[in-house]
Amino acid sequence: MNDFQGRFLWYELMTTDTGKGAKFYTSLLGWTTEAWDNEMGPYTMFVNGETPMAGMMVLPAEAKVQGAPPNWLGYTGVADVDATVSRVQSLGGHVVAGPMDIPTVGRIAVLADPQGAVFAVYTPLEPAPSEGMPPVGNFAWHELGTTDPDAALAFYSDIFGWEILIEHHMGGGTLYKIFGKGGSPPLGGMYAKPPERPGPPAWLYYVLVDDVATLVPRVTALGGRVLNGPMEVPDGGVVAQCLDPQGAAFALYSNATRDR
Repeated sequence: MNDFQGRFLWYELMTTDTGKGAKFYTSLLGWTTEAWDNEMGPYTMFVNGETPMAGMMVLPAEAKVQGAPPNWLGYTGVADVDATVSRVQSLGGHVVAGPMDIPTVGRIAVLADPQGAVFAVYTPLEPAPSEGMPPVGNFAWHELGTTDPDAALAFYSDIFGWEILIEHHMGGGTLYKIFGKGGSPPLGGMYAKPPERPGPPAWLYYVLVDDVATLVPRVTALGGRVLNGPMEVPDGGVVAQCLDPQGAAFALYSNATRDR
């Protein structure tokens, strides 16, 4: 099995205003930006330190027509994109875009799981970064709010090899299922989305920061919105869920011990 199988390798912001998106995230998180010259259209890379770790593009017109809001998309590594697409379809998921080749980068597809959460798969041309705890400023936690966590776990376990590592009780009978690959650090969590919460099942991506409490006021000062938090989580960390000024959801996470 390739060492990138089942690992989150890239993140992408699709937004209605890339200029404002760049200003918000660089001001909030200290990222810098680089233009990526390619034959497929304008694309901006977010750089943490010296390492590109995410990208940004204009939300496609066809996505707008279908009602998609600005959003972050996570790309998970697979050995064979086309075989994964076929397997996803056989399990009740569907294709949103692709499969397609990105010159000098690799092959990708954007998919939806059987409950409707959108995700992407990616086979890179170049070796993936080594596995381990992401540095401050990178995405470090991946959370799925869904209508059926058990079915979602079975689906993602089949295509990525994920497994439940531990479960936490969130109250009200809700379990938070922490998943990952055996022998590797946890990747994220899954839970049952409350029926009253608007919107379909979706992934939420957490950026590791030094101090969530310090950044929360800056989110609002920069035109974003804090949906929840800061609040403590069972590992001793602190999180906050937010929207950027264009409406894309993201989250912040800090932990003094950085055990995850």
